Amino acid sequence: MASKSTSSKTGHGLARVLGIKLQYRNPQGADDLSRGESVFSVSSADSFVEKEPTSWEWIREVAPNGHDLARWAYHLFPFTHWIGRYNAQWLAGDLVAGITVGCVVVPQSMAYAGLAELDPQFGLYSSFMGVLIYWFFATSKDITIGPVAVMSTIVGNVVNKVAETHPEIPGHVVASALAIVAGGIICFLGLVRAGRIVDFISLAAISAFMTGSAINIAVGQVPALMGITGFSNRESTYKVVINILKHLGRSKKDAAMGLSALIFLYLIRYACTFSARKMPQRQKLFFFLSTLRTAFIILLYTLISYLVNRHHRKKSERVFRILGEVPRGFQNAAVPTINATIIKTFVGELPASVIVLLIEHIAIAKSFGRVNNYTIDPSQEMVAIGVTNLLGPFLGAYPATGSFSRTAIKSKAGVRTPFAGVITAVLVLLAIYALPAVFFYIPNSVLSAVIIHAVGDLITPPNTVYQFHRVNPIEVIIFFAGVIVTIFSSIENGIYTTICISLAVLLFRVLFAKGRFVGRVKIHSVVGDHGAANESKYADRHFDPNDPETSTRNIFLPLEHDDGSNPEIHPESPYPGVFIYRFSEGYNYPNANHYLDHMVQVIFKETRRTNHNTYLKLGDRPWNDPGPRRGQAPEDHTDRPTLKAIILDFSSVNNVDITSVQHLIDVRNQLDRYAAPDRVDWHLACINNRWTKRALASAGFGYPTPAGDPNVYERWKPLFSVAEIGGKASAAAAAQYRENESELKKQRSLSKSGPQGGEISADDAASSQSSDYAQNIASSKAYATATTSRVAVVQGLNRPLFHVDLTSALQSAIANVERRPHDEPKGVGTEPV
Repeated sequence: MASKSTSSKTGHGLARVLGIKLQYRNPQGADDLSRGESVFSVSSADSFVEKEPTSWEWIREVAPNGHDLARWAYHLFPFTHWIGRYNAQWLAGDLVAGITVGCVVVPQSMAYAGLAELDPQFGLYSSFMGVLIYWFFATSKDITIGPVAVMSTIVGNVVNKVAETHPEIPGHVVASALAIVAGGIICFLGLVRAGRIVDFISLAAISAFMTGSAINIAVGQVPALMGITGFSNRESTYKVVINILKHLGRSKKDAAMGLSALIFLYLIRYACTFSARKMPQRQKLFFFLSTLRTAFIILLYTLISYLVNRHHRKKSERVFRILGEVPRGFQNAAVPTINATIIKTFVGELPASVIVLLIEHIAIAKSFGRVNNYTIDPSQEMVAIGVTNLLGPFLGAYPATGSFSRTAIKSKAGVRTPFAGVITAVLVLLAIYALPAVFFYIPNSVLSAVIIHAVGDLITPPNTVYQFHRVNPIEVIIFFAGVIVTIFSSIENGIYTTICISLAVLLFRVLFAKGRFVGRVKIHSVVGDHGAANESKYADRHFDPNDPETSTRNIFLPLEHDDGSNPEIHPESPYPGVFIYRFSEGYNYPNANHYLDHMVQVIFKETRRTNHNTYLKLGDRPWNDPGPRRGQAPEDHTDRPTLKAIILDFSSVNNVDITSVQHLIDVRNQLDRYAAPDRVDWHLACINNRWTKRALASAGFGYPTPAGDPNVYERWKPLFSVAEIGGKASAAAAAQYRENESELKKQRSLSKSGPQGGEISADDAASSQSSDYAQNIASSKAYATATTSRVAVVQGLNRPLFHVDLTSALQSAIANVERRPHDEPKGVGTEPV
C-alpha cells in the first residue's frame, strides 16, 4: 500500500511539473466517484462504479505471455493433435483419396510446368514436395498443395522476362528463387499470426481473379492444342484470340489429338454425372470413374502416340509434338541460388505472386472447411504454404499452392486426414522414378487439353454472378472490372484492380456513412396467425409482461423509413427538442465529420435558438448567418422547440479515436452556444467497449454539463438501469429448481420401494423423508411463491449519462428535461416510456 501511495505521489508530482491536468475536463472538479456516495447513487440498488481500463491492462491483453507462447508452439504442428488416434478406418479413406489424387496430380503437374516455361520434371518435383510437407502443418484435410495454373502462368511470365534480360540465368533457378522469397514472406506472416489480412480480399475480387485467369490460361493453351505456332501466347488475352483467328488455317495434326482429347474429357464427365443421377446406388463408382478420366485420357493418347511415333523418335520426324525426354529422379536437387541480381528480375511480380499463393489457397481451404464442418486457421495455413515453398526448391520445385480441382477430388474421394498427402507423395515418387520412359510419348496437345479442362471449372458461372447482383450490385462491377482488366491487360493487373476497387468501396462506405435520426415505436409480438386481421382482439385485453402476445416494448426506427420498415408506421418524435441519432458504420476519424455535419444540419432545421435576442445588432451576426434582407421581417420559428438533449446510439461503434472525439467536443460546444443560456444534455447508449467509454468520459461525456450554477447537480435527476440478482428469474434459482426436481424424483421412487429392513416401516420412512424434504422445498428460493431479491445497476454510477439501451437513455433525457423551468408544450410521444 505504501509503495502504491509513493508511486501515486510521484506520478502526481511529475504531472504538476509537466503541466498535465489529471482532472482535465472533469466537470465535477473532484476525485472519481466511488461506491456511489454521490448525488448519482440510488438507495434501492447495489452500487457499482465502473473502473476505467489502464494502459498496463491493454499491454497485458495484447502482449503474449508464457501460456500464449506455449499454445502458439502447440498449434504450430497440428498433426500432433490427431496422429496419436490414427486408425485403420482413417487409413482406408486416406489410401483411396491419396491414390485418386495421385493419378490426377501427375499429368496435371507436368502440364502446368509447361505453363511455367519449365521442363515437365519440375512440375513433378513441386507436386511431391507440396503433398509431402503440407500434412505436418495442415489444418485442412482436403487441401492438396502443388503446381496450379495461375501461379504457373505468373512464373512463366517471369522466366520469359529473365530469358530476355539475363539469358545466362536458367529458368528453374529463377523459379526456385521466387518460391524461396515468396514462401519466406508468407511463412513470416503466418508465424506472427497475421492470417486475417487475407480477409481484405473480397469474394468478388477472388471470383474475378479466378475467372479472368481461367479465360487467360485457356485461351493461351489453344495454340498448343491446335498445333499453331508463329506468335506468343503470353500476350494479352484479346491479342492471343486475334492471332489464333489469323493463323487458324495453319493448324496441324496436333489439333486432331488435342480437340478429341478435350471432347472425350467432357464426354466422360457428362456421362458419369448423368449415370450417377440415374443410378444413385452406384454414385461412388461413377465418381471415381469421372475422377480418373484425366489419367485414362493421358494413357490412351500416350499409347496412340507411341504407336504413331515409335519409329520417329527424332524431333524433326515426329508426326505431332510430344513431351520428350523426362529425366529420372531428382536431377535438379541442389541448394537454391539467390542473389540480388535474381531477386531484381522478379521483384515486380513478387506482390502478385504472394497474393496468388495466399488467396487461392485460403479461399479454397475456407470453402471446403465450411462444407465439411471444420474450421481452418488462416495463419497456420500460411505457415504450411511458406514452409512448402521454402523447402521445395531444394529439390527443384517452383512456387506451389492449393489446387481447387485436386482439392475437390480429394474431398469427394472420402479423405479422412491430411495424411492422405503422404500416399499421394509416394505415388508421385513412383512416377518420378518408374514412369519417365512412358512420359516421353505424351502429346503436348493432350496436355493443353488437360489444362483447358481443368481451368474451365474456375470460371464463375452466370447464375453465381446473378446471385452476386442480388446481394450487392456494386460488387458485380468489381467482378467484371477484374475480368476485363485480366483479359485486356494481364493477370497481375487484374488482381491489383479488383483489390484496389474493393478497398476503395470499403473506404467509401466508411467515409460517407450516413447516420439516422430514429423515433420510438411501441410494439408487441404476435404468435401464429394473430396478424393485423386480429388486431381488434387486443383492444380490451390486459397486457401481461410475461405473455409474448400481450407484452409491449419499445423499438426505435428511422424517421425517414430508409431501412425498409413499413411506411404506414410513423415513429414518434422522442420529445420536443430531444433527438436520437444512430451511427451506422462505426464512428472514427474518416466519417466523424460527415456524421456530425448531418446531425447538426437536421437539428438546426428542426429547432430554434433558445435566446431570440442573440444578435441585437446586424453587425453582431456572423457572415454565414446574415439574417433577412433589409425591409424583411425575420423568419418566425416559434413553432419549433429549443434544443434540449441529444441521444447517441453507439451500438455500431466499437472504437473511437482522438479525431472523432474532438469532433464531438466541437459539436457539443457549438450546440451549447446555439442553446445558450441552456445547456444540451448528451446521453450515450449501447457503448460496448470499455476503451470507448474511457475516451468519451475523458472528453467530458457521461455526466451532465455544468452551467455555472452551484446547484446544478441538485436539480439533476439520475435514472439507472438495474437488474435483479436472485429471485425466480435468476440462473441460481433455475439451477436450484432443477436440483430440487431431481431430488424429489429420487424421494418419490424411494417411497414406492418396499421395506429395507429394521423396525421402521417404509410408509413411515417415506412420510418422514417427504415431510423433511417439504420443509427444504418450502424454504427454497426456486419453489417460493414470493422471493426477496436485490437489484444492482448495470452500468457504473460514476457515468450516469452512459446508458445500457436507448429506452433508458430516453427516459433519463425526458425526466431531466421536464425538471427544467420552461413553458413549452409537450409533443407527441412524451408519455412515460
